[in-house]
Amino acid sequence: MMTKILENLVGIVQQEKLWIQTVQQIHHVQIILALIQEQLTLAQEAQVQCHLQQDLVEARQNQEVEVQQWEGKINTILHINMKKIFIYAICLATINCIFSQDLEDALRYSVGETQGTARFKAMAGAFGALGGDISGVSINPAGSAIFSTSNGSFSASTKSNSLDISYGGSSNKNSSVNLDLHQIGAAFVFENYKKNSPWKKFVLSIFYERLKDYDNEFSIEGTTNNSISSYFLQNSNGLQLGNISALEDETISQAYSAIGSIYGYQHQQAFLGYNSYILEPETEAEDNILYNSNISPGSFYQQFDYLTAGNNGKLSANLAFQYNKNIFLGLNLNSHFIDFEKSTYLLEENTNQGSLINAVNFQNKLYTKGEGFSLQLGTIIKIFEKLRFGFSYASPTWFTLREETTQYLATLDDSENLIAINPNVVNIFPEYNLKTPGKITGSLAYILGNSGIISFDYIRKNYANTSFDTGNNLLDISLNTSIEDTFTISNSYKIGGELRNKNMSFRGGYKLQESPYKSKKIYGNLNGFSLGLGYNFRTSRIDLSYENSKRSISKNLYSSGNLEAALLDTKMSIFTLSLSINL
Repeated sequence: MMTKILENLVGIVQQEKLWIQTVQQIHHVQIILALIQEQLTLAQEAQVQCHLQQDLVEARQNQEVEVQQWEGKINTILHINMKKIFIYAICLATINCIFSQDLEDALRYSVGETQGTARFKAMAGAFGALGGDISGVSINPAGSAIFSTSNGSFSASTKSNSLDISYGGSSNKNSSVNLDLHQIGAAFVFENYKKNSPWKKFVLSIFYERLKDYDNEFSIEGTTNNSISSYFLQNSNGLQLGNISALEDETISQAYSAIGSIYGYQHQQAFLGYNSYILEPETEAEDNILYNSNISPGSFYQQFDYLTAGNNGKLSANLAFQYNKNIFLGLNLNSHFIDFEKSTYLLEENTNQGSLINAVNFQNKLYTKGEGFSLQLGTIIKIFEKLRFGFSYASPTWFTLREETTQYLATLDDSENLIAINPNVVNIFPEYNLKTPGKITGSLAYILGNSGIISFDYIRKNYANTSFDTGNNLLDISLNTSIEDTFTISNSYKIGGELRNKNMSFRGGYKLQESPYKSKKIYGNLNGFSLGLGYNFRTSRIDLSYENSKRSISKNLYSSGNLEAALLDTKMSIFTLSLSINL
């Protein structure tokens, strides 16, 4: 009789299991479990009173075992459904995923310089002691006080980016062309007509400058001895199998979303590797933490496509003063904007003996949006009429950034079965802060009367001062320690000149920008030269410039794993056209 009662009660619980989707229903299961426990206690008391019958004692023992078995099953059901309900309550169409930042992010948003007017670019940007140009004000805020009349300008450019790429013993070329309106601004001059005042004038300026153009694309292909499986192995080893596996009756989307929300981005990568059969756990136990690859060693044909878009821009408000005849002071308040998108696609194929997976298709998309603030202080001093000295300080930029990612992974096994893992989930990462390094600029300029100008700028920027603030202390320590170990001080040298003949101006310049990396093999120095000319219409001026620069980069395809790095020799050619008008 007791067994029948228990079976009926357990049957009721099993029916309830199908409908457990809320915390209230879980509470119902807990009540039922309490009733079972109460019935068990009554049965135990009744059986104690029947101690004269040995067969009843044996029956009691059998019943206790049976009840314990059913109780264990009910507790398992309760645990699983509590976990599911908790997960689904916090994971709907999108999720808040634990951080995915790396050193590539730190450098991407730290590197950037004023794109500038054609005159500015033709002289390699060596305008720290010159002023009298809206883009020069972006380098030294005191530069706007050099204007004698109000002035406005805008600039457009066409950029040609050429890449020579070496990867896996193969080489190929990529090129892209972009057209862009990258600079616009105006300076408004207010003279002080009080003759006895040492403050001769003040200038208000507002301008927009693009600091970095993220539009870029390239494709590489080659054969290497390293597989994408190393990426998934590095992200999985040490993680418990139970934490990277889907629960019973859970879809790929639900599991991927829940794992990212609870455990983080690394666990999601392990989940993808495990469910695509790239990874093979050493045991099927939930606490297993060791994994092997189902992709056998050998050679791998790989094709990798890389596409980025967006920009890093700066909107500035400037205030500058002229004190007496020889001292100019200025301040910039800068609002920064970041809009960045990246898409990568990897195809890997192999015919290695014993390999259970023969093809991998791995796709990733990243979208970053953010805002920041910085300020600049500067001065220009006329040491004597023909020689000027300039000095400016640019504070760190304090960014607040938000990131979203999507992923897709498909594999083809040795029986040509396609295994597609498409979570169709947008990972929304917690907002985080990034402080990019400040810089100092020292400048000299020699004025050759009405005949021309020679100018020189020195810039010092310590990229090791870049720092993350994610709100996760352990992660911040890890990231910022890596930054200090990887990055260093970058010095830049710029020299420019201008010769004038009546209304025509002829310009040229050269710049050297040192690598922000301690290892120059990862990210080489940038070298560039520029040429330009301009025509002055008295109340307006039109300028044209050509800039050519090159840099060598060793680019890792992914932030983890041991895939071979691609060697990129970048050559950039930019034509810029500017129009300046006296207002």
